[in-house]
Amino acid sequence: MSRPPSLSSRAEALQPSLTLAISARAKALKLDGRDICSLSAGEPDFGTPHFIVEASIQALRDGLTRYGPAAGDPELREAIARKLSAENGIPTTAAEVMVTNGGKQAIYNLFQILLNPGDEVIIPSPYWLSYPEMARLAQARPVPVPSSAESGFALDLEALEAAITPASRLLVINSPGNPTGRVLTLEELKALAELVRRHPRLLVMADEIYEYLLDDRVTHHSFAAVAPDLKDRCFLVNGFAKGWAMTGWRLGYLSGHASVIQAASALQSQSTSNVCSFAQRGALAAIEGSRTCVQEMAASYNARRRLLTEGLQAMPGITLTPPSGAFYAFPQLPEGCPGSMTFCQTALEQEGLAIVPGGAFGDDRCVRLSCAVSRETITDGLARLARLLPAG
Repeated sequence: MSRPPSLSSRAEALQPSLTLAISARAKALKLDGRDICSLSAGEPDFGTPHFIVEASIQALRDGLTRYGPAAGDPELREAIARKLSAENGIPTTAAEVMVTNGGKQAIYNLFQILLNPGDEVIIPSPYWLSYPEMARLAQARPVPVPSSAESGFALDLEALEAAITPASRLLVINSPGNPTGRVLTLEELKALAELVRRHPRLLVMADEIYEYLLDDRVTHHSFAAVAPDLKDRCFLVNGFAKGWAMTGWRLGYLSGHASVIQAASALQSQSTSNVCSFAQRGALAAIEGSRTCVQEMAASYNARRRLLTEGLQAMPGITLTPPSGAFYAFPQLPEGCPGSMTFCQTALEQEGLAIVPGGAFGDDRCVRLSCAVSRETITDGLARLARLLPAG
């Protein structure tokens, strides 16, 4: 039997997604007849709003099935630029926007365009698990800067600044955050802007994919709006997956300096070409339509997030920063529990509970639970989790 071809060093170093691995195992157990309660979902449990679906169907009827511009439909780019200017307070032109195959491709393209071998990417931890891997694929070095559950996962500005070296090229911020559900305050963003001003080589990527999924008591602020003098050093990643329940549509966008957008579009022209033409008409309908559907989904998440938060806070030994955005909670396990991967494997095999190990997000003491499920599933999942914890 012949040996398989050897892989590149990039492929050898690449880590598979632990969230997908947990999900696959949970599905396999369910197919075997096991009673599985999954709080691992990373996507909305709503269907895409009807008017968005209809816009794409009409585009199909109109024959919008051919190649389009690599940077995206011009009308959609214009609409995104208007949205960023009016809603986010970031004056933006269509030349500063490109449409991508999901938010992931926006990040991937940006990293490939900006980073050189040996560059460093500063990533506050806990972080979304794909940031470090995408940095490595660009031959850069991810530099996690930890925060703790005890401190409410607040940004440690002193630690962030201490991590900056002459090789530091990009700072990643994510608010509302995955996995913690934390929303950066205006004061934190202002302090972060002062730090960035002290380091002229440092660029900033703000991942704002969960911007509409907010507790009523908090406000989302875009970094480039807080620090308009840094606009040319800021890049914003967003998309339609979370706010409009369009995960499978693969529609994201990147905005920033026009020269970088032009280069990222050239990269996209040589990799995937344009995003699905008729799907972009759905995105156009979403961004130009009423936000009522988005607000209704956000209100539902708020109620379920509170249920999840209250249930976790009632468990002895759990340390929880109450999430105020996205649809996750990221509790720290009590003393005496094993590492997050072992704990989650035990939870799945012993209790049929699918949750995500915090080690994937940079904190092995925590686990991620989703409230993008029914209230009954949340209540069931909390009961299963309680049975796994040490006696109080």
